[in-house]
Amino acid sequence: MPGATASTDAIDAPAEVTEVHTRILRLALGIEESRAYWANLDPAVPPGPRAIQAFENRWFGTKSLHRVRTLLGYFGARYDAYPEALEVLRGWKHMDPATRQVICHWHLQLSDPIYRRLTGEFLVKRRNSAEPQFGRDVVIRWMAATYPSRWAHSTLIQFASKLMSASSEAGLITPRKDPRKPLFLKVPDHALEYLLYLLRGVQFSGTYADNPYLASVGLDGGFLDQRLGKLPSIDYRRLVDVSDFGWKYPSLKAWAEATL
Repeated sequence: MPGATASTDAIDAPAEVTEVHTRILRLALGIEESRAYWANLDPAVPPGPRAIQAFENRWFGTKSLHRVRTLLGYFGARYDAYPEALEVLRGWKHMDPATRQVICHWHLQLSDPIYRRLTGEFLVKRRNSAEPQFGRDVVIRWMAATYPSRWAHSTLIQFASKLMSASSEAGLITPRKDPRKPLFLKVPDHALEYLLYLLRGVQFSGTYADNPYLASVGLDGGFLDQRLGKLPSIDYRRLVDVSDFGWKYPSLKAWAEATL
């Protein structure tokens, strides 16, 4: 797909979420909870019985039934909305921590346009600026400018706290007190291949080589070309400003069956 917008050709394919919502106020990244969700989920169990099952079997430790229901609903938006990806994640038994961290980050980006915009655009600019510091006040000002008159200042404070919490848990900023500093997240080859095959079956804005998912973890330019050129499951070439992707497998599921 040289130089093309990288959304899938399938009109009915799942898509990245574009409608702004507030779910991140109640759940940031949730890496350990995500791992428990993938390990225990049976998609054949309806949402009502699933919540009871998760609560009684302590998928998420000692969390209340109300909290369990909240987690299941939010994970449904992050993972169930992408059925092929969820099937792969449920079967990925030996995922290393670095891969799990970045996959949780990408799925939060897919399902939350505020987090996607913050980490895939604003944080990238801060990382490349002369003043890369990243603190709560900076995020509050960004929220107010990006979504003017949408929320009260008290809500913007909550957003900033949760957005920074998720970014820190993802490894994109330092975990200490403000001012934070942007970091470059480690992206194992299997994680990078997962993302590319995932995006191949998802409608999204951007191209395979230029999108907020890659940009958020520092993969762009010549460094990205080097990484892509070494992936065993993708045949990648760039000529000036034209990128050409060849796919060894027809789908994310086929990739997982052959490589994991």
